[in-house]
Amino acid sequence: MKSNSKDALPDRVPFAAIPPGETPDIRRWAQPAVWTERMLTTLLENKVKGGRWHALIDKAYAELNLFVSARKVTAKEKAAGVDGQSCAAFEEHLLVETRRLAEKLQAGAYRPSAVRRTRIPKPGRPNETRPLGIPTVRDRVVQRAIVHVVEPILDHQFHERSFGFRHGRCAHDALRVVEQKLQEGFVYVVDADLKGYFDTIPKDRLLALVKEHISDTRMLQLIKLFLDQNILEELREWTPIAGVPQGAVLSPVLSNLYLNPLDHHMAARGFEMVRYADDFVVLCRSRADAEAALRLITAWVEQAGLTLHPTKTKIVDSRVQSFAFLGYSFRGDQIYPRRESLAKIRARLKELTPRPRSGSIKSIATELNRVLIGWFRYFRHCRWTIFKALDAKLRSRLRRLLLNRHRRNPKRLPRTHRWPNAYFANAGLYSLREAHFRFAQSVRGNH
Repeated sequence: MKSNSKDALPDRVPFAAIPPGETPDIRRWAQPAVWTERMLTTLLENKVKGGRWHALIDKAYAELNLFVSARKVTAKEKAAGVDGQSCAAFEEHLLVETRRLAEKLQAGAYRPSAVRRTRIPKPGRPNETRPLGIPTVRDRVVQRAIVHVVEPILDHQFHERSFGFRHGRCAHDALRVVEQKLQEGFVYVVDADLKGYFDTIPKDRLLALVKEHISDTRMLQLIKLFLDQNILEELREWTPIAGVPQGAVLSPVLSNLYLNPLDHHMAARGFEMVRYADDFVVLCRSRADAEAALRLITAWVEQAGLTLHPTKTKIVDSRVQSFAFLGYSFRGDQIYPRRESLAKIRARLKELTPRPRSGSIKSIATELNRVLIGWFRYFRHCRWTIFKALDAKLRSRLRRLLLNRHRRNPKRLPRTHRWPNAYFANAGLYSLREAHFRFAQSVRGNH
């Protein structure tokens, strides 16, 4: 890779170049409105009597917990549920609303509303959609209060190779482990895919796992009420027989809990499994090991009432075949965005740069930059050629836009040049290639 620097920079910056942060102790993120120092000590030293927690419901309906939960929910300003109440409307009467919730929860009279279901396009697959549940603001507040109570208890049981929906962990941490294991010779990869995971988790088995750690009957009943929420999609309403609603505040911690036994099961048998939510891979030194790992996974998944996707689940020799994990595609020492990830960013850039688009180049660049910066922050560990190609494609689209304006009004926009790269740089357009160059320099210490 050529650069202006005297020292050649790498084609890509390894995930390992950014060391993982220290995984935060539960004491640092447990909600102080719920968790006292004495409770945390009991949890972390595994001193809870019988291994199960009781008398938790009063902590869920405590007004301070509900108030803190409400502020977190309303700050995100998400869409309204079936009752039409917005976050702003709830916030306007915050104290009244939280006190009303506390009274209903304490009396055992709280009942969740139906979840409004909508469908959103799958990234990179415009013809496919996935369901997204939108609970009411009140239900989100109560679920957040429950999470404040139960998350430390359940997270304390989770395996260190589980990275999704956990404090102080991110997708790059999981990708760093995958990269490390590939470099250590674990080149045979079990690329597993759970078919419709969130919609197929057996509720009774999930609750049984919760009961292994929590014995408070009223808390368990409240969690069950949310698992049994009706779904409202268009004019049809029904109660799902399985699954946790995607988009619900409780779903991440509960979905992690259901796969936690698989994490420990595979680790106990010596396999290098890395999981982020329902997306996981197992890295092995030989095909025989990979086949054994897949047999174990298949047996566990069947026993757990889940289903492996028959065509997407496979064993890959990563030296000659590619496999995808968390948006990245791995093959040998080549790491790129997966095809769907590239399709998504290209489609978004195309959407923002139609030929008849109005507005100054500076204003268009500002809008594009929000997309480009977010995309680069996630995919900054790919090969630099990807960024160069995307930059060139985007500038080409902007030149066509400008040429279209020139043809429509040559006096207003004279074509005195061919709009070189510097023209867009001066307009403030973010360059992925330059961003990668600076990123590689910073890792080398060449600030």
